[in-house]
Amino acid sequence: MDMSISRRVTAADNEAGQTDMDKWRQGGLTVRAAVVEDLDAIAKLERDSFPEDQVSRRSISYFLRAPQMPVIVAAIDRELAGYALLSLRKVSQAVRIYSIAVDARFARRGVALALLQACEKYARLHRKSQLTLEVRYDNAPAIALYEKWGFRQFGEHEDYYADGATALRYRKFLHLGAVDPNRNPPPCPPPARKRRRV
Repeated sequence: MDMSISRRVTAADNEAGQTDMDKWRQGGLTVRAAVVEDLDAIAKLERDSFPEDQVSRRSISYFLRAPQMPVIVAAIDRELAGYALLSLRKVSQAVRIYSIAVDARFARRGVALALLQACEKYARLHRKSQLTLEVRYDNAPAIALYEKWGFRQFGEHEDYYADGATALRYRKFLHLGAVDPNRNPPPCPPPARKRRRV
């Protein structure tokens, strides 16, 4: 399993404040739990987004069936626009955003923010108090979006990526109150799915 995943979002997605969830819905953006039928599209997006540090197709196939690694997808007009892969551990108070990618064709559509909102909602529904992620030190658009969304740097990993680049570690603390599943942010995967036999 490839643990050295880069996370990149376009500068356009940093303009997320311009769009609220109602406009995303009207614009054809939907966010939902990934299903096995999404495998080909997710694997292609992963290859297109990350030339070196990729999650393999085999790993994605496993994650789509693994309850502790929920996968969230964003679609526009039934085409995959982005996805997020989470890591959920019972013994931890943090949900890790393991990978997040947005298709460049869907820039300026609020996809990255919608995925971050879904990740946060998933964490809250599972009563987790933190979201964490790693990002390349030189990925300024992604860093700007994460900081705008309330993430703060708390460390780094040297020589984290295949090319030796440093990863910055980011965390967002969540205030756990009552969660209304009918309010924004958008729907996200249900609690742990039963694992299927392969």
